[in-house]
Amino acid sequence: MISVKRVVSKFRRIYEGKFLFRCFVLIATLSLLIAVPEQFDVMSGWNFFKEFSLFHILWVIWMADMLLQIFPSRKFLPLGSSKFSLKDFIPREIKNIRNLENLLSYIKKCNRDTIKIGIVWFLLTAAIGVLYFSGIIGRNMLLVLSVAFYVCDLICVLFWCPFRVWFMKNRCCTTCRIFNWDHMMMFSPIVFVPGFFTWSLCAGALIVLAIWEVSFALHPERFYEGTNEALKCSNCTDVLCGKRNCAADIPDFENITKGI
Repeated sequence: MISVKRVVSKFRRIYEGKFLFRCFVLIATLSLLIAVPEQFDVMSGWNFFKEFSLFHILWVIWMADMLLQIFPSRKFLPLGSSKFSLKDFIPREIKNIRNLENLLSYIKKCNRDTIKIGIVWFLLTAAIGVLYFSGIIGRNMLLVLSVAFYVCDLICVLFWCPFRVWFMKNRCCTTCRIFNWDHMMMFSPIVFVPGFFTWSLCAGALIVLAIWEVSFALHPERFYEGTNEALKCSNCTDVLCGKRNCAADIPDFENITKGI
């Protein structure tokens, strides 16, 4: 029987603080929508350079977050986000053909899962676009949606993740295949508004996504706990899930790939 002990780790505390901050940002954004809607003009065209708004601060925070994902540091990022990097890879010896087959099964499953998630998110973004271009929601609401997704991102990390439960079936964020998809998902609503503010954020998110996906294509062994010792539950130092020994290590891929 696996013992479970509640743990409040450094990264768990950091992410809980980030969650509270993001909730505050959402409340502030909704307040601006009601009281000072002209602040949202920063989204359009070159208005970013014409007048300062509170969204300039948010733009800097978001850009810094993406820069950190491109050049990860374990001082500031959990392993789930930085595992694509060679410096965070601890090779786990592939002892036999069965282990190699497990890795190939992992790659196959991940590709199928990401295609499903990508389609779902594309349809969601398309639906938002239809609502926007049909006049049902306004330009300002697109930014509100992006900030709402900013909050939802940490709900997935700290509390409950539909992508993990319904699609990937992975153990935790450390082993999450799409951990660095967050900014791409967050900024998808504002892609419909042409402007430096919106498209610079979307461009940054695409760069992060491209680096992540190319890394997986070239080095899938860094993403799989069967070949990366650092991803084993017993070696976890982040404990974002808030539990110690929350799951057994997975020596092979039989349980995960069951039903493929």
